[in-house]
Amino acid sequence: MKTQIVLTVMLVSAAAYAADANTGQPVDTAAAFSRLKSLVGEWQSDSDQGKARLTYELIAGGTALVERERAENRPEMLTVYHLDQGRLLLTHYCMAGNQPRMQASAFQPATGELKFQFLDATNLPSQAAGHMHNVTLRFVDDQHLIAEWQFYENGQVKMTEAAQYARVR
Repeated sequence: MKTQIVLTVMLVSAAAYAADANTGQPVDTAAAFSRLKSLVGEWQSDSDQGKARLTYELIAGGTALVERERAENRPEMLTVYHLDQGRLLLTHYCMAGNQPRMQASAFQPATGELKFQFLDATNLPSQAAGHMHNVTLRFVDDQHLIAEWQFYENGQVKMTEAAQYARVR
């Protein structure tokens, strides 16, 4: 019985971490998801492309975080973040008509940087087709967030969309 309890604790602990793609060090996905949950509320950005608004809402008993992005002259987009057996995943429902999934590859609590890398996508005819590929979120403080989304086409970065958001409520 003690062996089963110890083994269960070890498996649960291991499931809360994934390997950092760059360093091979564990990514504390539970801590990263907890930090994401702190975004619940409304955020706004003013940029050269106009105003953008993000809203974050917890659903499914707090097991998923929904991000809605609304911007001037663009269709609304949606991103859902959730844990999956030790991995922190996101699915981005993009105006490009595809749905890339990305996995957290690094989280640095001290700097507030959380990186996601492309895993796969639905409605993507080929890897060469345009799609969001990487995301870096920087939690500057409780009132400020920086988001950088990389759009890939033909196997390389075509553009990076960066925005600085401030909490509205």
